[in-house]
Amino acid sequence: MILGLLKEYGTENRVALLPEAVQSLVALKAEVLVEQKAGESAFATDADYAEVGAKVHSRSEIFQKADVLLQIQPPSADDLKTLKKSQVWISAFNPLWETGLVKTFLESEVTTFSLDSIPRTSRAQAMDILSSMATVAGYKAVLEAALRLPTFFPMFMTAAGTIRPANVLILGAGVAGLQAVATARKLGAQVYVFDVRAAVKEEVQSLGGRFVEVEGATEDKAAGGYAVEQTEEYKQKQQQAIDEQAIKSHVVICTAQIPGRKAPLLVSTETVEKMKPGSVIVDLAASSGGNCELTKNNETISHKGVTIIGESNYPAQMSIDASRMFGKNVLNFVKLIIGEDGSLNLNFEDEIVKGTCITHQGEVYNERVKSVIENIK
Repeated sequence: MILGLLKEYGTENRVALLPEAVQSLVALKAEVLVEQKAGESAFATDADYAEVGAKVHSRSEIFQKADVLLQIQPPSADDLKTLKKSQVWISAFNPLWETGLVKTFLESEVTTFSLDSIPRTSRAQAMDILSSMATVAGYKAVLEAALRLPTFFPMFMTAAGTIRPANVLILGAGVAGLQAVATARKLGAQVYVFDVRAAVKEEVQSLGGRFVEVEGATEDKAAGGYAVEQTEEYKQKQQQAIDEQAIKSHVVICTAQIPGRKAPLLVSTETVEKMKPGSVIVDLAASSGGNCELTKNNETISHKGVTIIGESNYPAQMSIDASRMFGKNVLNFVKLIIGEDGSLNLNFEDEIVKGTCITHQGEVYNERVKSVIENIK
């Protein structure tokens, strides 16, 4: 198998594999081609890759030679024109949301795997890029909020008087939310957490957070641990509870998302306008609409004294460790599709391989994506 590691474009500073992961692939008898300067923004040089057995080539050469193409971001328009039916594309392209891209893959009959669709099973945990990157996002969100907040996070007893700790509200207790809880508590803040899933209450409390309970939430075991759409009655109760807590908070960290749907609206403009001047909202759900009504993706705005940060790619700001974590996940996944002799082996009897595969030979393999595509038709 010839695997081509591609350089990311735009503001993405990560790389899908650092040299240490490439070395492991070479040990598995895979031939690895690395695009020139692919790891530059993650502080990995072409020489570093060559030292562990990779071959450095231009992007066009890799598209010509590689059996498998690997990149964090979805393919660009030029990439789509260059892909061949015989090639396998691996990236994270959010297929439940980017249905147009899925249809393009179907038409071109390219085999694709989206790493953000890896089944959430115990066996697949070592390949779960969503959890890895959410860990980075939750950590960075709190640090940025602390930097922008015009008050301290912890309590201080000083000769000038007592400084009370900041109140932090975290919306969503998934991986990003729980990491945000841990980080905010380490910085000394009082942390309050809201989530529709009652099952996460114990985890929140174990990290020192206070769980904001709203009765009547709908939970679905088939959702794989994700939040699901709620009833209108529950949404009204939820909104009231969030409004009351947000108004008392100095920082709100928004992490709530529903796969394949617009992010739930949890913080209204009216609520923002009642918050303390100088407060900070960090919205990690910005790319799918945001939990805050005023959020603008990839922008930081100020509304009546409240700073609102729309940021959905904090991992790009921590390029080394984020790349290391992402690469380890990728390596564990690639091990499932490589034979003992280093050849490409797409075993669709494996539930992880099949669940992560989005398109193959003109068909949709992932069941959730298939249902979304069929509904659009």
